Amino acid sequence: MSSLVADLLRHCGGTAVIDGGLATELERHGADLNDPLWSAKCLFSSPHLIRQVHLDYLENGADIITTASYQATIQGFKAKGYTDEEGEAMLRRSVEIAREARELYYKGCECCSGDGADGRILKQRPILIAASVGSYGAYLADGSEYSGDYGDAITIETLKDFHRRRVQILADSGADLLAFETVPNKLEAEAYAQLLEEEDIKIPAWFAFNSKDGVNVVSGDSLMDCGSIAESCNKVVAVGINCTPPRFIHDLIVLLKKVTTKPIVIYPNSGETYDAEVKQWVQNTGVTDEDFVSYVTKWRELGASLVGGCCRTTPATIRKIYRVLSSSESAIHGKE
Repeated sequence: MSSLVADLLRHCGGTAVIDGGLATELERHGADLNDPLWSAKCLFSSPHLIRQVHLDYLENGADIITTASYQATIQGFKAKGYTDEEGEAMLRRSVEIAREARELYYKGCECCSGDGADGRILKQRPILIAASVGSYGAYLADGSEYSGDYGDAITIETLKDFHRRRVQILADSGADLLAFETVPNKLEAEAYAQLLEEEDIKIPAWFAFNSKDGVNVVSGDSLMDCGSIAESCNKVVAVGINCTPPRFIHDLIVLLKKVTTKPIVIYPNSGETYDAEVKQWVQNTGVTDEDFVSYVTKWRELGASLVGGCCRTTPATIRKIYRVLSSSESAIHGKE
C-alpha cells in the first residue's frame, strides 16, 4: 500500500472519508451542466464554483477530494474547439483548483479549529487530492459507462491510446493519487493497469468499478476478475465500487475481499436511477441520507477503508458519514 494512503488511514483510525457528488452541487450553485463535458465544463466557465464545492466537502469532513476531471479529456475539449495544449492546461487546472481549496481550508483551520459555531468542521489533518479519471464511456457521454458496452471495435490498445496523455498529465499535476472511477468492464481495467506500469506513473491509484446487480460490473464481467486485475497491479493501492446503489454494496465488498488484500474504497450514488436517454436522474428513486448512512457502519465492519458518496450525494451526506465514522471510532477506543 502507498505510504500516503497508509498514513491517511492510520491518522483517520482506519477509515477515511471521501467527498460526494460534484455535478449535483455545481448545479445547486447555479452551474448549467447540460453539455457533453458535464462538470468539466466548469473548468473554463466557473472554476470558482468547483473550488467552493471542494471547500464545502472539506468543511463537512472529507479527507479526500476528487478533481473535476472525470469527464475532462483532451479529445472532449478538442470537440468543443480547444487545442490539445488548452485541453491539457484544463486537466492541470482541475488539480490546481483542488489544491487551492485545500489551502483555503488549511487557512480556515488556522483561525479556529474543531467544529465552528457555523457548523463547519475545521480540523488540521492530512487531506489528499485524487485526480479523477472517467472511463472511455464517460467521454462518449452516451451513458455507456453505465453499460460497459463499447462495441467490438474498441480494443485494449484503443483505450490505452485514449487515456495515455490524460493520465500522464494528471499524474504530474500535483495530485496525490489517481482515481479511476466508474470502471465499467474488465477491458478498461486491464488498459489502466498496463498504462500505469508502462508509463511508470509516479503516484498511486485506486480502481472503482460500478455494478447494477450486486455481482458483476455493469458490462456483465465478473467483479472478482476485475478486482484481481487491481490486486495484481503494484501501482493500485485501493480497489472498490462507486456510482452503484447502496443496497448492492454489502455483497460487492464480500466479493472483492475474496480477491484483494488492498484497502476497499466505497462511494455509492444515492440509489437514484439515471436515464441516459434524457441525461437526467429519475426523481424519488433513491434513498435518504439517513438510509444511506445507516449502511456505513456495516461497510466498515466488512472491511471498507475509504468511504464517501458519488452522484446525487451532497456535503450533508458526507457530514453524516464523517459523524458516523467518528463516533464509531470513539466507541472503539472507548472499549480499549
